Amino acid sequence: MSTTSGITSGLDLSLKIVIVDESPVRSAILEEGLREAGFTDVVRISEMANLLTRIYKIDPDVILIDLENPSRDVLEQMFQVSRIVKRPIAMFVDQSDTASIQASVDAGVASYIVDGLKKERIKHILDTCISRFNAFAKLQGELDRTRNALEERKVIDRAKGILMSAKGLTEEQAYVLLRGTAMKENKKIAEIAQSVITASEMFK
Repeated sequence: MSTTSGITSGLDLSLKIVIVDESPVRSAILEEGLREAGFTDVVRISEMANLLTRIYKIDPDVILIDLENPSRDVLEQMFQVSRIVKRPIAMFVDQSDTASIQASVDAGVASYIVDGLKKERIKHILDTCISRFNAFAKLQGELDRTRNALEERKVIDRAKGILMSAKGLTEEQAYVLLRGTAMKENKKIAEIAQSVITASEMFK
C-alpha cells in the first residue's frame, strides 16, 4: 500500500475512502454524508471474508468501519485490521464498553464512535480521525527513531569493547577505528560495529 504522507487534516476531497459495513442501510448514511461533504471516491465493502485482501486491493486513504452490535470476535477482527493496515480508521458501533474502547485505542483506531452515526457529523469525524492518526504516526515515528538509536548505541558500545580487548585500544581509539572504517566503506558506524560483533562470535 502507498504511504500516508499525502494525508492531511485539511481534508483533501480526492481522498479514497472505504466503508466496511454489511448493512446497505447503515452504509448509505455514511456514503450520503461523505458525498454531501464533497468526497466522491467512496467504496463500500460489504463482505467481511478476506477483508484485509480487499482493503489492500482498494488501497484507501481512510477506512470507516460501521458495526451495529459487534461480537467480541468481530471487534477483534477489526482491531487486527487496524494494527496491520497503517491508515486512519474510524469505527462506528451502536454500543460498547470500556474494555472495547481501550482495545480500540491499543489497536490504533483513530476514532471510536459509540452511537454517533449521523451524516452531519461525518466530515468532522473524518477530520478528527485523520488528525489523530497523523499525530499518532508522528509520535510512533519519533519513538521508533529513539529505539533504533538506542539499539545502535548498544551495538557500537559492544563493538568498541571487542576492539579494546582484541587490539589494546582505548575507548576513543576504538570508536575512531569504527568511524574511519564506516567512512571508508560508506556505511553506518552501527553496520561496521555489527560486523565486528559477528566476526568476533565466529572466532569463539
